[in-house]
Amino acid sequence: MNLPKWDSLKEEILSCRRCERLVAWREQVAISKRRAFRDQVYWGKPVPGFGDYEARILIVGLAPGAHGANRTGRMFTGDSSGDFLYQALYKAGFANQPVARSREDGLELKDVYIGAICRCVPPANKPTPDEIRNCVPYLHREIALLSRLQVVVALGRIAFEQMVSYYGFSPKPAFRHGKCYQVPHSSIILIASYHPSRQNTQTGRLTEHMFDQIWMQAKSLLQGA
Repeated sequence: MNLPKWDSLKEEILSCRRCERLVAWREQVAISKRRAFRDQVYWGKPVPGFGDYEARILIVGLAPGAHGANRTGRMFTGDSSGDFLYQALYKAGFANQPVARSREDGLELKDVYIGAICRCVPPANKPTPDEIRNCVPYLHREIALLSRLQVVVALGRIAFEQMVSYYGFSPKPAFRHGKCYQVPHSSIILIASYHPSRQNTQTGRLTEHMFDQIWMQAKSLLQGA
């Protein structure tokens, strides 16, 4: 664990203003708010990664939710996607509690670190290619710091495709929920999963059982203590 490098990276992420559109949007959302949270102070800044610096599993999401992480300041915290994710991680033994409401709620992750392709909330949850290129190097630096990494779980097609590109797969594998891929010239395994978005969970595209299987699969692939 290299705490100075983690701290430095976090500070860089927090001060980032590379993408004019995203800076404007994250700050606008923090001002306008959702009615249910009108009395809360929104984070309205880039959201750093969260979790165990000694993790063997990396979870890669897309971006903060407008009224989730952009409000709370912690990945997958305060929205339905986070409710679905943390419940599954708790059942698999990777979290000490099944809910995530705020940065001060006592949630701790074990053997898991959560990053994202983009650290600012994008309009309509759709970052542009340029915005992805600007932001994804932060994730690459997190990966370099995760010295014990064995499994990467990509939540959604964009996260999966970015990991495929980062790891230099050739030919590029197709996205398929639950499918495992050996990273070239590495012992790391990449797992593809549907994103636990409300659109996926409420339509039944991603069920609780399907998601639980992802984490059981990830757990079974871990080597060593």
